[in-house]
Amino acid sequence: MEPKHGTQPIVVDETAGTKAYCQCGLSENLPYCDGAHSRHGTGITPIVIEVEADGKKAVCQCHRTGNQPWCDGTHSKPA
Repeated sequence: MEPKHGTQPIVVDETAGTKAYCQCGLSENLPYCDGAHSRHGTGITPIVIEVEADGKKAVCQCHRTGNQPWCDGTHSKPA
């Protein structure tokens, strides 16, 4: 199954700690992974990172950013 891509980032008030951000786009709890990649056999795994500090974060949904998992504005540029 191919990943589902969004057209805009999801902005969240994030808290510090370990986070798993969905990369398949099938999670019912976007931008967070809920294991949908395993249930649907996508072969795609989440990006797991340590968020260092609380604050607003823009989580990429187009999956073309050069700074995964954070949005760098690539979604607004021609493919």
